[in-house]
Amino acid sequence: MRSLVTGGAGFIGSNIADALLDRGDEVCVVDDLSNGKREQVPDAARFEEVDIRDGARLKAVAEDFRPDLVFHLAAQMDVRRSIADPAFDASVNVIGTINVLEAARAGGAQRVVNTSTGGGIYGDVDVMPTPESTPPQPMAAYGQSKQCAELYCGWAQRLYGLRTVTLRYGNVYGPRQDPAGDAGVIAIFLGKAERGERPKVFGDGLQTRDYLFVGDVVRANLLAAEHPDAHGAYNVGTGTESTVLDVLEAVRVAAGLESFEAEHAPARQGELLRSSLDVTRAQRELGFRAETDLTAGMARTLEWVRAAGAA
Repeated sequence: MRSLVTGGAGFIGSNIADALLDRGDEVCVVDDLSNGKREQVPDAARFEEVDIRDGARLKAVAEDFRPDLVFHLAAQMDVRRSIADPAFDASVNVIGTINVLEAARAGGAQRVVNTSTGGGIYGDVDVMPTPESTPPQPMAAYGQSKQCAELYCGWAQRLYGLRTVTLRYGNVYGPRQDPAGDAGVIAIFLGKAERGERPKVFGDGLQTRDYLFVGDVVRANLLAAEHPDAHGAYNVGTGTESTVLDVLEAVRVAAGLESFEAEHAPARQGELLRSSLDVTRAQRELGFRAETDLTAGMARTLEWVRAAGAA
C-alpha cells in the first residue's frame, strides 16, 4: 500500500506516518514546514516540501508517487488567526483541500481521509454529546473553512467517484504536540509545569472539551481508510466533557506539583463554551472506541515533554 500524508511533519500527521510505515506502507509526506518539523518526518518516508496551496506541485508529487490512500492533515488551525484573516484561513483549508482532492484523483488514489474539527464545526449547541446530525454553526472562520472542505470532499465523491471520508476530531493531545505553541492546552500546560511557570486560562476555565489522545486518532484514521463503506463525517472523540480547570488539575497531579495556579485572562472571541462529541456512529460503523483515558494520556504526554526538554 502506498500512502501520502499531507501535514506529515506535524503533530498528528507524523504519528500517522509512523503507523503507516509500521504496517508496511510506502509513505510520502507532504509538508511546507510552516508548523511541522523536518525532524518529525520518519527517515523511511519520502519527503516533499510543498505548500498545499500550490496545486500544480502537489499534483506532480501525487502523479509521481501514485498513492493508494491520501491522509489529509495539512491545515491552518489557529482559531484566532482564522478570525483575524479569514481569507488566509480559507486559502489553506478550502483551496488547499480542493488541491489535495485534485491531486489524489490525478494520482489514482482509492480513498482520501480528510481531517476536520468536532467542536469547531458544530459551534455552540445544546445537544451534548453532539452527534454528526447536528447542523454545523461554526463560530470561528476555522470551523467554517473546515465545513467547506468537507462539502468539497462530498462533491469530489459525487462528481468523480473519489471515495472520501472525514474525521471530526475532538481536542487532540499527545507526544509531538508543541508545548510552546498556540494550540493544544494540555501540551502548553505541561510545558508550563515543567518550566515552573504559571499557566494562562482564558475566561473562567469552565469551558469544556473532548480531549483525545493522538494514538486513538491514529487508529481512527487507519480504520476509516480500511473500511470499504466508510463515508461522510465521523466524530472521533471520547464522548466525555472535561473543563480546562479539570485539565489543569490533572496536569498538577501528573507533574507531582503541590500547586499549579492559573493566571486568568479575558475570554477569547469565537471560543466555544462547551464541546463533547457523540461517537456512536464511529463505534458502530468503524469499530472505533477511544482506548486512552485522560490520566494515562497525560502521563505519556508528560514523559515525551520531559524527554524533549532533555534532548
